[in-house]
Amino acid sequence: MAEENETEEITEGGGKKKLIILIVVGMVLVGLSVGGTIFALQMFSDEPPAAEGKAAEVVEEAPKLPAVYFPLKPAVIVNFQSRGRQRYLQAEVTLKIRDPEVVAAVELHMSMIRNALVMLLSGQVYEDLQTPEGKELMRQQALEEIRQIIENEIGKPGVEQVLFTNFVMQ
Repeated sequence: MAEENETEEITEGGGKKKLIILIVVGMVLVGLSVGGTIFALQMFSDEPPAAEGKAAEVVEEAPKLPAVYFPLKPAVIVNFQSRGRQRYLQAEVTLKIRDPEVVAAVELHMSMIRNALVMLLSGQVYEDLQTPEGKELMRQQALEEIRQIIENEIGKPGVEQVLFTNFVMQ
């Protein structure tokens, strides 16, 4: 009978060992899962991880300055030939600017900007300007011309948008 008691104790002890091993393995798997999740979240986050114990530096963007809409007065008027007829274009142009330094530069170099716009507009094809795509292309070309002038003068483009607030073709 003593042999039977020892066999039962060994069997019961073996069952407890298995249970403890299963709990430990389960805890390790849960720990790996949590660790893997944290690692994956750090990998896909926008913030770079702190390097070698240093706190991550917080880079704050400067607040965006309010927009200034600067109209180029008077309206730009050009003429060009289309199929043997004299055609006219009148465009009121407004510039969207955020930097007061750029506003001052636009005022100072207004003659150069108006000249560039007159040359650009008078070189267009009348039929192309009748389409929305043609007007948008010309607006983008005007923006590039004005940005180039301002960049040459003060070292930064500064003009965000060129807006046609009135556009009349005859």
